[in-house]
Amino acid sequence: MTLLKEIIQFKKGVLGLCVMVLINQRDRYGFELAQQISKHVEVAEGALYPVLRRMVADGHCTTYLQESTEGPPRKYYKLTPAGKAYMMELVSEWEKFVDGVQRLLETTADGDQEPDNEDNGIAVRGEAEGESDFSV
Repeated sequence: MTLLKEIIQFKKGVLGLCVMVLINQRDRYGFELAQQISKHVEVAEGALYPVLRRMVADGHCTTYLQESTEGPPRKYYKLTPAGKAYMMELVSEWEKFVDGVQRLLETTADGDQEPDNEDNGIAVRGEAEGESDFSV
């Protein structure tokens, strides 16, 4: 896999979390989400809409139209109670994941030493069922 493909996979993996965190702050429309996320992570606006559709289909968000003074009505996204609970779980898992990866990088950065046989917090579960569940 090329470096660009790896970077794209990183972004795809965290885009839903970024969207949920922003919508949790206040209801937002798609272009606004793209602008806010792009302040921190370079992402194409079009990449957000499949994520938003999936969040609505999964019951994590609802939508409503609101008139705009700058053109047609805008579709706003709002987290459902289930979406907020899911976001909280994702944030917790993300923090554990990032911490585990950071510890692994710090351990191996000094002379490529492998960590001792202690639990480094990174595990893969569920591959037998055809899904990868990375958790820390």
